Amino acid sequence: MYKKIAPNPKGRKPSEKTTGSDTRPRTSHKKQHGTDRKYTPSKTAPKKVSASEGIRLNKYIANAGICSRREADTLIESGVVRINGAICTQLGTRVMPNDKVEFGGETLVSEKKVYLLMNKPKGYITTTDDPQERKTVMHLIDGACKERIYPVGRLDRQTTGVLLFTNDGEMAKKLTHPSHGARKIYHVTLDKNITKVDLQTIAKGVELEDGFVPVDEINLIAGTKNEIGIQLHSGMNRVVRRMFEKFDYKVTKLDRVLFAELTKKDLSRGHWRMLKDKEIAFLKMK
Repeated sequence: MYKKIAPNPKGRKPSEKTTGSDTRPRTSHKKQHGTDRKYTPSKTAPKKVSASEGIRLNKYIANAGICSRREADTLIESGVVRINGAICTQLGTRVMPNDKVEFGGETLVSEKKVYLLMNKPKGYITTTDDPQERKTVMHLIDGACKERIYPVGRLDRQTTGVLLFTNDGEMAKKLTHPSHGARKIYHVTLDKNITKVDLQTIAKGVELEDGFVPVDEINLIAGTKNEIGIQLHSGMNRVVRRMFEKFDYKVTKLDRVLFAELTKKDLSRGHWRMLKDKEIAFLKMK
């Protein structure tokens, strides 16, 4: 279908004291004022806690769909996470079944992981909330599941195609970071025929105002002179449209046909489906 043009290769601190068998740093017994007291694990708790009795706090936050585990560590250290009403800044803290974890004034719930794939139609904004009350992709999945899921990356209002939703913060972070190699393929329709010289130039990568965009592969669709297939890893905003605008072409249609090896095969525009177990397993392997 495509005529290939030019793929581009590509411990603890020594100063901390202990007493007896208690190896934890000493904590102050001064009375904490207000509600900003520090969370300290119970002294009667066992030194080693099995996974069935608790999970690490950063994983708990990620499981709630807030962010990745690495980003959760930053939140913990900054003092914005509370356990049972007390601020917790200690990395490695484990959350027990009866603990109450709060962030941003809300109680977090470790949810079942959900992965939903949509064939996005035109006219919908990729956001969870729009102050101007325009149509968002969240309206299309209303009632799909009881878990709070969010779009992974974004497609602009007029762009159609593959869009993934999940509450797996770790997965979302990985798929949207270029270094992890989640590839994207777009079907681009231009307002005029593209020249061979411009196509070959774009194949070498395009320098935009916010950085260089490598092009993995670019193909002219067989039988056309204004329709192109292009493969990228970049997550820059409106990157495809801006790349062609730099060469004085206007993108009249833009459809994402593949994202992280997921396609919209057998999925009508505006419809969605849950990912199959083997698709989820593949994403976790990447």
